[in-house]
Amino acid sequence: MIELQGVTKLYGTVIGVNDMTLALAPGAHGLLGPNGAGKTTLLNLITGQLSPTLGRVRVFGSNPRNNAALLCRLGVCPGDEALYSNVTGFEWVRHQLELYGFRRAEAGRRSLESLNRVGMADAMDRNIETYSRGMRQRTKLAQAIAHEPEFLILDEPFNGLDPVGRHLVTELLRDWVRQGRSVMLASHILHEVEAISSSFLLISGGRLLASGTAAEVNSLLADVPNEIYIRCDRPRELARRLLAEELVHAVELNGGESMVVATRSPLAIYDRLPSWTQNGDVQIHELRSSDESLQTLFDSLMKVHRGGE
Repeated sequence: MIELQGVTKLYGTVIGVNDMTLALAPGAHGLLGPNGAGKTTLLNLITGQLSPTLGRVRVFGSNPRNNAALLCRLGVCPGDEALYSNVTGFEWVRHQLELYGFRRAEAGRRSLESLNRVGMADAMDRNIETYSRGMRQRTKLAQAIAHEPEFLILDEPFNGLDPVGRHLVTELLRDWVRQGRSVMLASHILHEVEAISSSFLLISGGRLLASGTAAEVNSLLADVPNEIYIRCDRPRELARRLLAEELVHAVELNGGESMVVATRSPLAIYDRLPSWTQNGDVQIHELRSSDESLQTLFDSLMKVHRGGE
C-alpha cells in the first residue's frame, strides 16, 4: 500500500524526514511520535502535498504528487483546521464531495450520512464559526470518510474531542477497520493509536526508530508510567471511582478542579469516563495525556540509532 525508499524531506537546513525506508501492506497502522517528530511531514509526503527532497514515495504503486485518480482513493483528516467559518458543516462537506466529482444530490446524501456517523447531524446546519474545536474535528472526519475511500489518513484526529467524542470516533474507526478498510492514524499518545491498530511505526527527529505490535511497544514502555491530566467538577469523586476500580495506581489532587493520575491502563480509563459523564456523575472539562513517557522511550531509541547505550 505504501512504499518509501530512502526518503528525505528538507526544509532549508531543517530535516523533516530523514532517510526513511519502509513498506506497509493494506490494513491499520499507527504512526506514533512526540510533537515535532515528523509525523505530519510523512503524511504530507504520502498524500502528495509534499515532494521528497531525496528518495521515492509510492502509494498503491503510484506517485501521489498531483495524482487526482489516486487521491480519490484516499480520505484525509488533516491536523490543521482549514475550514471556512461562514458556511455550515453540511455545506462544507458537500462542497468537498463535489470536488471529488459527485453530483450535488449524491454529495448531499453522502454528507448527511457521514455527518450523522460522526454525531454532527444536529449541528450540521449551523455555521462552522459557531462550532467548538471538537465539533470542527468531527466535521473534518466526516468529509474524510464521506466518499468511502480505500485508505483513511488521520493526523491527530482526537485533538479537541471530549470523552464522549473520543469514544464515538474510536468506535467509528474500529468499525472502519473491521470492514477491511485501511487507515493510518498519527498521534503522540499511545493509547489513542492502540485502540485502533495493532501495527505501530515509532518516529522521532524524522527517523523511523522502531516498528511492531502493541505488545512489543508496550514492552518497551513497561517501566515508564503513563500520566493523564484531568480537569473536572468533582475531582475527589472521580479519584475515588478510579481507585475503587483499580484503574490507576496513583492520584495527585492539585486543588480546585485539576488532578493527575498515573496508570498503566489509560485505554480502560477512557472507556469508563464517557458513561460517568453521560450519567451526570462527573463533568469533564479538560482531558489530556502527558507525552513524557513516550519522550523517554524515543530518547532511548535515538541513543541506539546514534550508537549510544
